[in-house]
Amino acid sequence: MVTGRILALDVGKKRIGLALSDELGITVQGLETMERQGRRYDIEILRKLAVARGVRHILVGNPLHMSGEASPQSEYTREFAGELERKTGLKVTLCDERLTSWEAESSMRGTGVARADRRATIDKLSAVILLQDYLESVRPTLLPGDGFDDPDEGQADTWSGE
Repeated sequence: MVTGRILALDVGKKRIGLALSDELGITVQGLETMERQGRRYDIEILRKLAVARGVRHILVGNPLHMSGEASPQSEYTREFAGELERKTGLKVTLCDERLTSWEAESSMRGTGVARADRRATIDKLSAVILLQDYLESVRPTLLPGDGFDDPDEGQADTWSGE
């Protein structure tokens, strides 16, 4: 079971989209998108955020080409993630983010968000999608016979199901 907050980052050249899980890894909340100020400054702000929010693990979206090969941005992101890990002392995991921006943009169509605000919202939503996908991948899968396929199995006699 996931315990402790996880911070997800969608690292771009101008902004960093941010999302944070609850302590149990059940819910995800998008945080305000961070405007980039320079690598050293950005990492210090992220370090302070991690301490303030009780983060135990950081995910960084890895922008690979659709072929799965590294892109110039993915090389930069890998270096950024390594430095973030050294400066925070937290585990930092690179996660494939190839379709998160596309998914975020698709969900934004027709929402009425002003074009000027759309990019920052897409960055935040990309981080949310990255974190949701990660949490779903590490959440235990329920199997037949574990008590969840039969609503009466494993329930106390007083459970009414209502």
